[in-house]
Amino acid sequence: MSSHSNVADIIVETLADAGAKRCYGVVGDTINHFTDAIRRSDALEWVHVRHEEVGGFAAGGEAYMTRELALCAGTCGPGSLHFVNGLFEAHRSGSPVVLIASQVATKDAGIGFPQDVDPIPIYEQYSVFCESIVNPDQARRMTALAAQAALANNGVAVLVVHGDIFTQKPSQDLPFRAHRFDPIVRPNAEEFVPAVKQLNKGGKISIFAGFGCEHARSEVMALAAKLNAPIAWTSRAKDFIEPDNPFEVGMTGVFGLGGGYHAVAECDTLLLLGCNFAWEQFYPEKATIIQVDIDPQQIGKRHPVDIGLVGSVRDTCLALAKMVDEQTDTHWVDNCRKQYLEALEHDAHESKDDALIHPQELTLALNAHAPDDAFFTADGGSPMVWMLRHIHANGQRRTLSSLVHGTMANAYPQAIGIQKAFPKRQVIAMCGDGGLTMLMGDLLTLKQEKVPLKIVVYNNSSLGFVELEQKVEGLLDSYTDLENPDFDKLAQAMGIWGKRVEEVHEL
Repeated sequence: MSSHSNVADIIVETLADAGAKRCYGVVGDTINHFTDAIRRSDALEWVHVRHEEVGGFAAGGEAYMTRELALCAGTCGPGSLHFVNGLFEAHRSGSPVVLIASQVATKDAGIGFPQDVDPIPIYEQYSVFCESIVNPDQARRMTALAAQAALANNGVAVLVVHGDIFTQKPSQDLPFRAHRFDPIVRPNAEEFVPAVKQLNKGGKISIFAGFGCEHARSEVMALAAKLNAPIAWTSRAKDFIEPDNPFEVGMTGVFGLGGGYHAVAECDTLLLLGCNFAWEQFYPEKATIIQVDIDPQQIGKRHPVDIGLVGSVRDTCLALAKMVDEQTDTHWVDNCRKQYLEALEHDAHESKDDALIHPQELTLALNAHAPDDAFFTADGGSPMVWMLRHIHANGQRRTLSSLVHGTMANAYPQAIGIQKAFPKRQVIAMCGDGGLTMLMGDLLTLKQEKVPLKIVVYNNSSLGFVELEQKVEGLLDSYTDLENPDFDKLAQAMGIWGKRVEEVHEL
């Protein structure tokens, strides 16, 4: 780094060194010197969105799929505040993102100056790191720590910088940088004993696999084969548990089908692997529950468990598979698989009617015609359900929705970030009409940034999932109707290709 480099230059260099390639945001005021440093650098691309919330979603989508650092930057007050929902989603999805939240000049802070908002209390609740650079000598160290925290903890890190600090130069610039690790984490030998003893009893053993299985597919499959255990999966585990899996029985819960529910609810022993499934009513009433999680605070958090093992799913399953006895009875897994396959076939064609386009048929058409390595995003609500049920994971395809935060309007903004990171692969956003219209302005970003995204709008003129919730609770359908524009004409007005499909044969 040159001795002429200021804080803005140092931040850009340090984040690029940590693996960041893009920064999403809206320029202005206190962030201008930072964006100018990006302009002068060959290391980062600035992605100009129309609304900062979209930038938060996009950065989260990119980081989720690449497992590399993605960036956002916002100006003081309202600019940085607009990121909040998008970055809540990124944080709760486990996406490593750094937000550069600029602030009014130091002399103007704390006196009610226009746009002066103390960001720390706001950002602390959805970040793994939230600190300010108050002296230029801190710039490289604090930036490296922010990047390292985001990558190590798979979450959002926030770095607050006053506008006048960006232009200052440090008196010393030590070579701090972000470090990454992939440690082996498993229980000690004594902690395995009760789990092995329980699994060796045999009977109806089921595995419930969650997002913690992301890098442990082969180890989970080997353990399932040893135990002849059906594998139900949470919605976030779809991409790496569903493909080519002879033990897979789908999901349980409100998104699930018969096989997954049966496998979890009626087993004798349930092995939770990296599973953060929140709905306690779908856990078994009488089974012995063994939970494996790398975070000790997750053990017994969602439902009482009998045995807890702290370790990564990969390392713990690898050890367990060597310790447990082989179970040879296949009746339990065969029965669960039979129920699952029958339920899947029934659901796919439950509402088939040649006169109407049903969402199942639309989703099956997407599944049939999309490339084998396509990415799919889905808005929270009914598009999410159709994606989880009817887009088939094959080991190359990836899916993303707002499954923990549960926000609307996430699908095409997340897809922007994914498409930026993977320009040669097809990215398909499955948008609800409510979700799309909530953040519709950034359709202009697709044109301006030349993002070749494919958007499919599930247009039912209703907040459909909310309508279903109201009916389930015995309420009248109220305030869910949507008066929509012709989305094809809207797209064309923005310079984007659009077509309205009204009959099944057009799909």
